[in-house]
Amino acid sequence: MAVFDSPEEAFGALRPVCVRLTKRQTVENVEALQAQLRTVSDSALQELQQYVLFPLRFTLKTPGPKRERLIQSVVECLTFVLASTCVREQELLQELFSELSGCLYSPSSQKPAAVSEELKLAVIQGLSTLMHSAYGDVILTFYEPSILPRLGFAVSLLLGLAEQEKSKQIKIAALKCLQVLLLQCDCDDHPRPLDEPEQEQLGDLFASFLPGISTALSRIITGDFKQGHSIVVSSLKTFYKTVGFVMADEQLGRVSKVQAKPAVEHRVAELMVHREANWVKNTGDKLTVLIKKVTEWVSGHPHWKVRLELIELIEALLLKCSRSLVKSAGSLLKALVGLLNDESPEVQAQCNKVLRLLADQKVVVGSRAFADVLSENLHSLATSLPRLMNSQDDQGKFSTLSLLLGYLKLLGPKVNFVLNSAAHLQRLSKALIQVLELEVADVKIVEERRWNSDHLSASPASPAARPSSHIQRRYFRFFTDDRIFLLLRQVCQLLGFYGNLYLLVDHFLDLYHESAVYRKQAAMILNELVAGAAGLEVENLHENHIKTSPEELREIVTSLLEEYTSQENWYLVTCIEAEEMEEELTVKQSGLQAITSGAHTCQVTSFPAFSKPSPTICSMNSNIWQICIQLEGIGHFAYALGTDFRLLLMSALYPVLEKAGDQTLLISQAATSAMMDICHACGYDSPQHLINQNSDYLVNGISLNLRHLSLHPHTPKVLEVMLQNSGASLLPLVADVVQDVLAALDQFYDKRAASFVSVLHALLAALVQWFPDPSDLRPPQEHSIGEEGRHLSERPATLQKGPENPTTAEDIEQFLLSYLKEKDVADGNVSDFDEEEEQSGPPKVDENDTGPHVKPPLPLQIQIATDVMGRCIHLLSDKSLKIRLKVLDVLGLCVEVLQSHKDQLLPMAHRAWPALVHRLTNDDPRAVLRAFEVLQTLGGKCGDFLCSRFCKDVLPKLAGSLVTQAPISARAGPVYSHTLAFKLQLAVLQGLGPLCERLDLGEGDLNKVADACLIYLSAKQPMKLQEAARRVFLHLMKVDPDSTWFLLHELYCPEQFVPPHPSLHPVQLRGATGQQNPYTASVLFLLRELQGAASSPLPSLQTGAAPTRPKAVAAAEKTAKVD
Repeated sequence: MAVFDSPEEAFGALRPVCVRLTKRQTVENVEALQAQLRTVSDSALQELQQYVLFPLRFTLKTPGPKRERLIQSVVECLTFVLASTCVREQELLQELFSELSGCLYSPSSQKPAAVSEELKLAVIQGLSTLMHSAYGDVILTFYEPSILPRLGFAVSLLLGLAEQEKSKQIKIAALKCLQVLLLQCDCDDHPRPLDEPEQEQLGDLFASFLPGISTALSRIITGDFKQGHSIVVSSLKTFYKTVGFVMADEQLGRVSKVQAKPAVEHRVAELMVHREANWVKNTGDKLTVLIKKVTEWVSGHPHWKVRLELIELIEALLLKCSRSLVKSAGSLLKALVGLLNDESPEVQAQCNKVLRLLADQKVVVGSRAFADVLSENLHSLATSLPRLMNSQDDQGKFSTLSLLLGYLKLLGPKVNFVLNSAAHLQRLSKALIQVLELEVADVKIVEERRWNSDHLSASPASPAARPSSHIQRRYFRFFTDDRIFLLLRQVCQLLGFYGNLYLLVDHFLDLYHESAVYRKQAAMILNELVAGAAGLEVENLHENHIKTSPEELREIVTSLLEEYTSQENWYLVTCIEAEEMEEELTVKQSGLQAITSGAHTCQVTSFPAFSKPSPTICSMNSNIWQICIQLEGIGHFAYALGTDFRLLLMSALYPVLEKAGDQTLLISQAATSAMMDICHACGYDSPQHLINQNSDYLVNGISLNLRHLSLHPHTPKVLEVMLQNSGASLLPLVADVVQDVLAALDQFYDKRAASFVSVLHALLAALVQWFPDPSDLRPPQEHSIGEEGRHLSERPATLQKGPENPTTAEDIEQFLLSYLKEKDVADGNVSDFDEEEEQSGPPKVDENDTGPHVKPPLPLQIQIATDVMGRCIHLLSDKSLKIRLKVLDVLGLCVEVLQSHKDQLLPMAHRAWPALVHRLTNDDPRAVLRAFEVLQTLGGKCGDFLCSRFCKDVLPKLAGSLVTQAPISARAGPVYSHTLAFKLQLAVLQGLGPLCERLDLGEGDLNKVADACLIYLSAKQPMKLQEAARRVFLHLMKVDPDSTWFLLHELYCPEQFVPPHPSLHPVQLRGATGQQNPYTASVLFLLRELQGAASSPLPSLQTGAAPTRPKAVAAAEKTAKVD
């Protein structure tokens, strides 16, 4: 808080220290004055300004050497006074300016004086404060022609400090002070807004310094990155503010052609510049060199704030100096569009903002000169693009393509000036074709297969989904950065949006036809051209641009769709399987073009139609990618046309469904994505909805094509995909087509059986899903030990008494009588009296029955399944293992469909049995495995019908195989679990138990099964085989628990049995009591399960439990005599 508010009081306080400083110039006296100044108010100090400044100025003017510390103290005190007061006299302002500048004057050199950094910083701050303290119009009177020498000295001084000093603080302070001197600082009130004559006066004055300022600042800007980003940012700001003020079009337009003679000395007049047309042209040419150097250097600066400031420079110069710096427009625009895809989001956002501003103000399009410069740049870039794409690394390609993208955005509709030049269009297209070349040497592309019949997605992911969101990942020969592919797509979309679409489509279609090497790249470009022409995701900077009309777009899409789905471009060799290759070759009437691998590229080789070419991995990969790109194109077309694509569904849907059923994974995925895009565009809820709504057209096409199968070999795939993705409502529509398929199978069974069998598999799988058997709809019953307990607990439990209720002789007698009665019933020894009791009354006659019984017509699915099963029986002996496996799957599905109609199922099962037995006993292990699964299905559905056949034809060989393989699996290591033999053993063991239970085998056959499986209870066997064998015995317990109990005790007897009554002899079993063997663990587990099953529905896992008494007595009946 100031102590002295009035000038009188302040004068009294300041007079002694000022007198003392005048008499003796020391640092102490200066500091005393500054301390005293802090006690004076600003208003009082303003009145005493000249009085206080006198001793300070006197100190600076005193001749002779002075200590730097003294000069620094004086300058700091002077700065304090100027910061608290205003300079109201022009003369005082000029004198102080000269005195402060002279503090750093070095008479012996052109450079600033070799003084301390502290003094340099104090002087710079003093000059800045002085200029800010100038009051009102005083600042404008300062800038007279007469001040040029002194102002030029200060400018040179500050530029030298900014360029040569090592201190970062001094550099930044010098650059900010330079902005203050040139009236370009960021202060709101300094200077006041200037009118036109004042701007012209200052512009003429500062024009004298423009060459030196721009040259020195360009050296600072393009200096070492290590100097720090803030120095470069400050230099850029000073550069563009100075150039933008001196070279402003608004000022230069008012400059008179004749220079007025200033009233100054001749030497000063020589320093004056008249900004007439020649000077503007010469200066603009020189500035063009500097601007190009600055923009190229700063565009690659590592710090984002420097690149952000470069955008400010470009905006200022393009908006203010569009005519005077027209030759610099190319460099400025190149730098601007090069930052469109900058890694910094702040730079990207500002760059887009400036681009939109330039477009809104028509800076480029509205200026013929700028448009010509930009077109010239685009011409030049198009000319060098093929070379750059071939020689640059990924970062270089990214920068070049960003530049191309920016040019297209700025030029907008005027891009046609370049495209109308055939030479430049050729170079541009060849560069795009070259850089988009795919890498097709990867074997994974062709080996990835679609083994399972996955359904299409249930519904589209989102209503606003874009086809580009699920574009397949692809690898290119000349780049690996995904950003480059994104840039290329944006470039093609902009070309389609602003360019002449008919011209571009015709040109790239010519390249598509020219060579198979160009075909994939041309298709990618055509897809993006159409997507861009729709303008749905293109950033339009030119609002008056007229988009392609929907009618024109539909015409172009129609022609492209016909080209893509033509036979020579749609049916390409994508695999080396015999039937697939034959299908692809038959559709080519005139010849076949395939791509074979060369040393560095893929060369086109032509094969005659009648030859049998052997396609390479390279050619098949190339064909796969071509089909995928064309499928993606169909998705793009649907996206571009929207609901108008419904008019093209008749020609697009059928080919897409063909590829959706393709065995190549990439093609199937691409077709599925295309289906999703079509659903989005045409308003369908899901692919299933799309197929159902167009099923009549599809079925008609399938029916017609089946009659000319040699010309349309892929027809079965369409039906297969339809069946996999439809409901039961489709069955009446396809019933006739199914008969056509069966007729075609009868005709072409030796050539196209695989395709037809796949269709039949899809058909039967659909029937199983659409018409489930009522018994299968009940909740599945767990095959738990609880059920086994309930089953086993139904047996007599007379002797199940605890120790508190000892067994009596009467109990034993009653048990034996019940046992003998059950044995007589089982052997068929039943008395006539019992038979009469069991006979029921006479059958009731239905009064409404008026005639012989007429069977109702069979359901459609039963008729189809019967017909299909009849064909499968013949195909079970096909020479192709792949077909046999597929036929076995179809056979199992037929059994599931027919299970509710035994009259049809049993005769078909009787016919299929011999061929099935042959597959089970004399075929490849994979076929045996699949045939055994069919046998399990038959056993579950046919029951007793198969019992004798199974026991006679299959069981002996299965049991023998298990016995033969047991020693091998016992000795094998952990790798054995991956072998086919192990999988076959495991499948047989897992299936035997349920089969024995379902077929209700007799005692002798059960013994065969048990003998074959006993060895797998050994601890030496792999764990999975042990577990499967245990499950076999759990099922055997349900069929014959007594024999199973006895057999297990023959392997290992956990304890000695005590007879339930003294009249019975002790039971001696062969299993050694208490001695461990490899079967101990499995036997104990099974006995515990059997024990728990007989006593409770839940299994008992207590160790050492007593054996089940009824089983013990049943076994004893065979070995002991009753007293």
